Amino acid sequence: MVNRGKPSNHSELGDFTANRRVIFLSVMAIGIGVLSAFVALGLLRLIGLFTNLFFFQRWSTALVSPASNRLGLFEVAVPVVGAMIVGLMARYGSERIRGHGIPEAIEAILIQGSRVEPRLAILKPLSSAISIGSGGPFGAEGPIIMTGGAFGSLLAQLLHLSSAERKTLLVAGAAAGMSATFASPLAAALLAVELLLFEWQPRSFVPVALASAVAAAVRRYLIGLGPLFPLSSQPLAIGDKALVACLLVGLMAGVLSLLLTASVYAAEDAFRKLPVHWLWWPALGGLVVGLGGLAFPQALGVGYDVIADLIGRSLPLRMLLGVLLIKWIIWAVSLGSGTSGGVLAPLLMMGGALGGLEALFLPHETMGFWPLISMGAVLGGTMRSPFTGVVFVLELTHDINALLPLLLAVTVAHCFTVLTMRRSILTEKVSRRGYHLSREYAVDPLEVLFVREVMRTKVAALPASTPVNELSVAISSTRRANQRLYPVVDDEAQLVGLLTEEDVRKYSSDQELQSRHLKLAEVVRPDPVVAYPDEPLTAVVNRMAESGLSGFPVVERSNPPKLLGLVSLRDLLKARVRRLEEEHRRERVLPIRIVLPWGRVARRTSSPEPEGVQAPASEPASEAKWRQAKNPACWNGANGGFGAANAKMVCAACGEEFPFALKCETCGGTDLVLDTVMGARGIFCRVCPEGQWHWDCPKCGQRQDFAASFFYNEKAVRVSCHSTA
Repeated sequence: MVNRGKPSNHSELGDFTANRRVIFLSVMAIGIGVLSAFVALGLLRLIGLFTNLFFFQRWSTALVSPASNRLGLFEVAVPVVGAMIVGLMARYGSERIRGHGIPEAIEAILIQGSRVEPRLAILKPLSSAISIGSGGPFGAEGPIIMTGGAFGSLLAQLLHLSSAERKTLLVAGAAAGMSATFASPLAAALLAVELLLFEWQPRSFVPVALASAVAAAVRRYLIGLGPLFPLSSQPLAIGDKALVACLLVGLMAGVLSLLLTASVYAAEDAFRKLPVHWLWWPALGGLVVGLGGLAFPQALGVGYDVIADLIGRSLPLRMLLGVLLIKWIIWAVSLGSGTSGGVLAPLLMMGGALGGLEALFLPHETMGFWPLISMGAVLGGTMRSPFTGVVFVLELTHDINALLPLLLAVTVAHCFTVLTMRRSILTEKVSRRGYHLSREYAVDPLEVLFVREVMRTKVAALPASTPVNELSVAISSTRRANQRLYPVVDDEAQLVGLLTEEDVRKYSSDQELQSRHLKLAEVVRPDPVVAYPDEPLTAVVNRMAESGLSGFPVVERSNPPKLLGLVSLRDLLKARVRRLEEEHRRERVLPIRIVLPWGRVARRTSSPEPEGVQAPASEPASEAKWRQAKNPACWNGANGGFGAANAKMVCAACGEEFPFALKCETCGGTDLVLDTVMGARGIFCRVCPEGQWHWDCPKCGQRQDFAASFFYNEKAVRVSCHSTA
């Protein structure tokens, strides 16, 4: 009997791994989408209520701008009072309400198993509404993302779900909240994929997208139809000069994104140095907000009316500078103080103001064109979510003609910030708490490589008829370096069982067991967990994690199974070679040939010479004829017998030559052959067989591909370039 460990049949492999659980999660996500629409409505009403109470002393839930208040100097005290309330709520309620929401959602997903405290569902929207309503220069998107995520997480915690499924429902709530707030279902789904899910799989995307779509559909009955900032369409064809100018807009947006991120965390570092408890930091930040609001009232609050003015009409220079500079200062200081609020709306405002300033010298386009493009570029550059930046602006305005210039500007801004900043404004906070996350998605090499590509076929197998008292002799005569498992087979090479190194030591030293004249077939471990040659390596890795074993025999899919080889963790590491080769190995696939006017062909002298062309050598040509094995068929596992007399290594960096003196790094053997594994050419040991793909120059230390540095003397050794397949 063989324990097959839930093997993956090659015919069962597919593009995706989703199962019927996605239907259940989708039904739950639809309910979360409906709920999140009401939560978004409640948050907007709370913001309107506190804005009216703080600045106009009236009971109303209508969204109004604090800029028209008549408090005079008392206006400075309003943000201070609001920030003190938020500080008290954080101190005695939950510290998790501090910040702009998205980093907290990321932390809940990565660190807390997508579990959110139930009280956050109440404290986060309430604290954010107080902060924004008292003049805080924030948007509602960060709080609604965290609040919607909290409700999604609460529902998930009431059900019998895995951590991955809880994450899906948390993100579904977050995306639905953003969709209902801004009437941007596609941008909300993209934000979830680019920033919160950390995967691109149907099991999570389908429920999240459905929740976002349902929330947007319910929004029209609760809040109204979009777009939030209607704008007359741009011309279908944007001029060539304007498209080139979009590259400059993207670059300047990237610079602003860098400065905005740096200023927020510089403010946070400054507050950490103060000799007061963090409870009072929001109040100090509120004082800066109050003074900024006194100088420029339009910088207070969520600022949706200012965003509409930036893209809808021409604003004076003083207004543009005020929005950019005053909003920047009070937003960075207030956010660094640890109060509660979002970042999307402020980024749109400051990006629009930058675009308005750029419109003074860039090619003339329709009203609001440059503020619109700059908004998307700053958003995509600061959040490092380029698709979200493009689609979000399109959904806010319904101006599809702006797609091409937006894509250009956002891409340049994103590229600039990726090259100049290690972290975004959203992930830096997570990093400062001692955690790391990657924003890059790629197919795992283990998903696309099969067991047959890395398994060892030259293994020591023990006959089942071997007496236990002869085990030591059998092992010593068949031992292979680095082999820790010993398959036991019958006369037809069919797997009977398995012996581990521990078993070998036990049976070799147990005199009582040896005296009983037992055969190996009677003492082996039956029902071993096995792997199959047509399985992807990821299935084997998962099986190792589940079983706690680090190696399996590889067998045919037959009954009884025939032994083919062994696969271990050490073999699986070879799968990473392909990724390393793809990332770091550079080569010219198509050779450059220069045809001179008189008909001669000049070759690149700096490129390695092909098979059959003499390479530079220190010996006279009559004594040695050095060649490179450029033909891939030469790396076939059959060519060997290399040593100092017939081979050498030539450094491509410093040109220094060294006699071939390589040995196997594992067993120290010198019986090495040229071979290819997973497309990478290297030198392999016949005994282990372990391989080396790289060579470090002893003189300059430069690491280079083994194949690019290896030369052999064809007068001293014969290399056959014929495929062994």
